[in-house]
Amino acid sequence: MTGEIDDAIERADREAFTRQPPKTLAGRINYLLRQLGSAKAVAQELGVTADSVNRYRRGARKNPPKDIAAKIDDAVRSRWQPQVRKRRRKQAAATGITVETRARFGYTAPVGTTDDGRFRRLTVRLPAAYAQRLFDARDTGASDQEMRGIIADGFKEVYFQDGGGRAMGLSDVAINDIDYLDLDY
Repeated sequence: MTGEIDDAIERADREAFTRQPPKTLAGRINYLLRQLGSAKAVAQELGVTADSVNRYRRGARKNPPKDIAAKIDDAVRSRWQPQVRKRRRKQAAATGITVETRARFGYTAPVGTTDDGRFRRLTVRLPAAYAQRLFDARDTGASDQEMRGIIADGFKEVYFQDGGGRAMGLSDVAINDIDYLDLDY
C-alpha cells in the first residue's frame, strides 16, 4: 500500500513525461516484454500466466479483468521514461520542490502560546536539501510517516520559522489528517 507522499511523487513524475505511455493493451504488453525480456517475466510481474500475456500481445484477449488492467497500467507507468524521471529528480534535488497541501498542522510550542493543531492550506517551496532527503527516503523504502516528517521539518523551517526570523521556540511540527498533498518539481 502506498501513502499520500508516494502518490504525490508518482503524480509529479507522470507530469514530467515528454511522451505518453502506450494506450493499447497490445502496445503496453509489448513495452513490458521489451523491458522485462520474456512473457514469463511479464506474467510473474502481473500475476497471470505466460499464455495470458501472449494472448494479450496477439490481441486474442482484449479485455483483461480490472485488477489485471490496473497492474498492467502501473507496471508500464513505473518503467516509462526513467531518464526523464531521473533528470527531473536531479533538478529538484538541486533547486527544491513545491509542496501544496491542506492538512492539520500541529506543533510543540513554548508555554504561553497556542499549540492547537488546525487545518491550513499551504503552498511552500522547500529548499533542495529537503527534496534530496525526501527522494533518498523514498528510495530506501521509508514509510509514509517518515516522509511526512521530512516535509513537516521543511514547513517548520520555511513557513513557521520563516528561515530563522520568527517562532524559534517552535519544535516538532506534525502533519496530520491530509486532505490532499501535491508536489511539483
